[in-house]
Amino acid sequence: MVKSWIPFLLPKDEYKEKMMLYFYSEGVVILLLSLIGMIIYSNYFDMSVVNALLIPIVISLFYILVRYIIAGIEYTDVATDKRYKRKLKEIMMRILTFFVLMFVYLAIDGFDKWRGVLGLVVSIGIVWFFASFISLNRSYRKNRDLL
Repeated sequence: MVKSWIPFLLPKDEYKEKMMLYFYSEGVVILLLSLIGMIIYSNYFDMSVVNALLIPIVISLFYILVRYIIAGIEYTDVATDKRYKRKLKEIMMRILTFFVLMFVYLAIDGFDKWRGVLGLVVSIGIVWFFASFISLNRSYRKNRDLL
């Protein structure tokens, strides 16, 4: 048994766990390099401390997310056309549910600031759909090739 605090961040599947450890490690290296870059950048340009710390964190988290999506390891049980179509319907239902819940929230909260929130909700929904769709396609092709 490994005595560490990180296992709660990792999936139970051994292959996924190994890949996620790679992604986290690569993200930490990118975080370190971007922090060094921010130190150098802040010597020449005026930058707030919050931005100097937030930008590298966002870059490393974005890298980990993109690597996870492109790796195609999220949907390990999708190998047939029938299962692929079922998962695609599930993704569409999740996003539709998200839109409905956010619309209900806007209706309850009032439509005072609806334009900004609606734009944010639509943007999040579009990004979520494309991320899920790309991950599903990659997983499907990878699983199909393994069979």
